[in-house]
Amino acid sequence: MPYKKTIVCLANSRKKYPNRCVAGKELQRGKFGAWIRPVSDLANGDLMLKHRRYEDGTDPKLLDVITISFQEARPQGCQKENHLIDSHTSWALERKITWDELAPAVDHVAGPLWVNGHSGSNGTNDRIPEDIANNLPSSLLLIEPEHFKISVAMEGGYEKPAYKKVRAHFRLNGHDYLLAVTDPPIEDKYRLKEEGEYKVTTPTRLCISIGEAFNGFCYKLVAGMITP
Repeated sequence: MPYKKTIVCLANSRKKYPNRCVAGKELQRGKFGAWIRPVSDLANGDLMLKHRRYEDGTDPKLLDVITISFQEARPQGCQKENHLIDSHTSWALERKITWDELAPAVDHVAGPLWVNGHSGSNGTNDRIPEDIANNLPSSLLLIEPEHFKISVAMEGGYEKPAYKKVRAHFRLNGHDYLLAVTDPPIEDKYRLKEEGEYKVTTPTRLCISIGEAFNGFCYKLVAGMITP
């Protein structure tokens, strides 16, 4: 049976252009609940604009409170939080929440972000072997990073042209991370800058997502960057 859930949008993340991945925490009677990742019937669950837009045609933004109609739970691999949207129903914007209201939604992580010890050629602790990732209980976290910087560097240049990559460099519970950023406004902002590292002094919360498997690994991504 179709059902509705109201979530706080914590990511509207880049996937294969121009599609997105949206994720958030359920909001019930003012309390935060489980993570929800709305997905479509496309191969990787990507959301086209027509899947995720409001009635006025606009795109969801971070901290929007959104009511969405779903058809069924649709877990896939490590992404246990996936729910298949009713693609015939527009999403409804209820209101926005504030930075202070979001505080109870922060996940209290005691150790590493899921599993450490596996790094891509340009990242640090940024990937998990697919077989390990598929046995994890979750693929989404909201954290408050320590010693947070944004890194801008040219990557690629082998099988594809070099391009400017934006990554988040931070520590959490004594562990170092360098993760790709897929939050479009943040990517757009920092790609205009010269290569280098930029310290972020504003209080920040990061939505960390584990993506679908790629060449045997699932990558940790900064899918949403939220500031006051």
